[in-house]
Parts: sequence; C-alpha cells; structure tokens
Amino acid sequence: MIDTGLSGCAVLVTGAAGGIGAAIARAFADQGARVAVHYLDTPQPPPDGVAWEHTAPGAEAAERLAAELPGAVAVGVDLAAPDAAPRLLDAVERRLGRVEVLVNNAAHCENPDSFDALTAEGLARAYRVNAAAPALLIAELARRTPTGAASCAVNISTDAARAFPGQIGYGTSKAAVEALTRAAALDLGGAGVRVNAVAPGPVQTGWMDDALVAEVSRAIPLGRVGTPEDIADAVVFLASRQARWITGQVVQVAGGHAL
Repeated sequence: MIDTGLSGCAVLVTGAAGGIGAAIARAFADQGARVAVHYLDTPQPPPDGVAWEHTAPGAEAAERLAAELPGAVAVGVDLAAPDAAPRLLDAVERRLGRVEVLVNNAAHCENPDSFDALTAEGLARAYRVNAAAPALLIAELARRTPTGAASCAVNISTDAARAFPGQIGYGTSKAAVEALTRAAALDLGGAGVRVNAVAPGPVQTGWMDDALVAEVSRAIPLGRVGTPEDIADAVVFLASRQARWITGQVVQVAGGHAL
C-alpha cells in the first residue's frame, strides 16, 4: 500500500454533490481526508432560449453524500458570486480547519453554446464559474497557506479544451483553466502551492445512452468510456505525496481519446 499522505487533510471539492465531483470526494475520504462537499446553494433558472446542460445537485444530495463520508461536511455557495472564494474558504475553515487540497471541479455548461447563438451573457456565465472562480479560489488558497506550509490545487478541464466545436463558452473557458494551471504553478510554487489539472475524456455520468456509449467507445484507444472513479483516482494522485514534485501539468485522463 502507498501512503498518500492525505489522512486528516482538509479537502475542498467544488461541485461535489454528484457525478465526477462525488467520486472525487469519496476517493479522498477513502484516504482518510476530511472532505468539504461543495454545492450550488442558489440555483437559477436558465434564461429564455437557454438550457443548462447539467442540473447541479443541491443541498439534499450534498448533505446525503457528506453523511456517508467520515468527517465530511456540506457547504453551499454560488461560485458565480464575486465574494464566493473567501466565503467558501471561511465556511470550510470554520468546520474543518485550513484547506490543504482544493479541487476545482464545479462547471457551468449550457446549450446553445455555438457561434450562431453566442451572447455576452452566455460567455460571462461560463467564464465566471469555469475560469474566474478557480482563479479566485486558488488565490485565496495561497493567501491562507502559512509560510513553510504546503497546499495544492487540482483543476478539472476537458480533453477537448484545445478545440471544442459547438461548445464555445465551455471549451474556451476550460482552455483558460489550463493556462491558469500553468501560470499559478509558476507564480505560487515559491509559496508552497502546487497547481495541476486533470483533463477528462468522455465520462459516463448518466448523460450517454447505450448507443452513444458504443459510438464514443470506438473513438477511444482503450476501448471504453471513462468512469467518475477514473478521474477521481488521478486527482487523488496529483494531491498525494507521490506527486510532491509535480506542478503546472495538465494530465489527460481519457483512455487515449483526443490525442
């Protein structure tokens, strides 16, 4: 057995009430970490002509997951709010102590998101949650990391961040997250903060029917779509002591998809 060094650590996972985020929260709890399960506490209805691609699980799902995990807590904050980062870190610190690991998993995705339907408002919604919130949370994490101590952040991107036709706001905001990962690693390494990213390929979280799973699997060299646990294991590795000299990297966890 490899000791990840995560036992007793306070870990904040944004968007952790379901899907990949919930698997990440469980994986850290399996390593003995105390997990803050973040959820969107004030969901908003989409504007006319727009649909949210995924409905974010709310307080009930977050509280249910937290109850399953030893030492876990559920914390609700709208990451689109300008003061979300300090409020979220404050809330977690009051209950778990200093956050040592931050996982920026929460994301906003909507349809339509193509060039023929692009709007300033739609781009702003995507960038506020997908790019600005991770940047502000990492900055807040760094401010709260004592001199001589260490912390790390793992951002969740997508293996299509290089080019995501038909998903302009989502795809370009995830590309911004990858640039953020590199910039933060360079700027914050001296403060003891490591920053990496995981770029998942197609992951089955309930959005693909059997026919689509079969179609997508044919485009993946390892022959199957991903599971949330595939992503969670990579995130835990990047947060572990085994990755202590890794920073500024974007690790594609996609079975060879989109190489």
